[in-house]
Amino acid sequence: MTTESPNRIADVTIPDSKLARDITAFVREATPPLLFHHSSRVYYFGALAGKRRGLAFDRELLYAGAMFHDLGLVPAHSSPDERFEVDGANAARDFLRGQGITPQDIDAVWTAIALHTTPGIPKHMHPVVALVTAGVEMDVLGLTYAEYTDAERIAVVRAHPREDHFKADIIEAFYQGIKHKPETTFGNVKADVLAKKDPTFRRGNFCSVILESAWAN
Repeated sequence: MTTESPNRIADVTIPDSKLARDITAFVREATPPLLFHHSSRVYYFGALAGKRRGLAFDRELLYAGAMFHDLGLVPAHSSPDERFEVDGANAARDFLRGQGITPQDIDAVWTAIALHTTPGIPKHMHPVVALVTAGVEMDVLGLTYAEYTDAERIAVVRAHPREDHFKADIIEAFYQGIKHKPETTFGNVKADVLAKKDPTFRRGNFCSVILESAWAN
């Protein structure tokens, strides 16, 4: 049983446990501040979404998924030929095995990280899978911006600041993390079919959604 952290942000806390402290130390050391603070915000926004949706979820597993979700963008954890999402999921799996976490729980975290850039599917899955994606979609894309109160957004960003140029910087971080393996970006084949068959079809653009989101920066 873990105890509550004294640092409560927007009615959400990071578990005050050895596992959570070890995750924090590992990810803080492994990632630049841009990704560390982004990943921390993903946890808070994901947990707030879980409370709002009435989902029962393990806060330690959600914290692991959120904190490791972008680790595959970091050169030290990037493979030459796997999707960066899989690299991050594999890093989390290896870390959690060393912490004595059950295979079932490790699978939930692995899946949450592996699917966090695949919209439309995670919300139907295990709460940890659903909520990692919910946190990412809020912090990067602002898709659910209006569902959070001003007080919640301010509290989370005060604790883990968004850099002045976060939108441009996170796009650059993605680019640097995947540019050496462009073949791993092959993805939603449905868009390819529509582009070929429907002259009126216009692809959605990930970068445009980021830059046009409700977030100020």
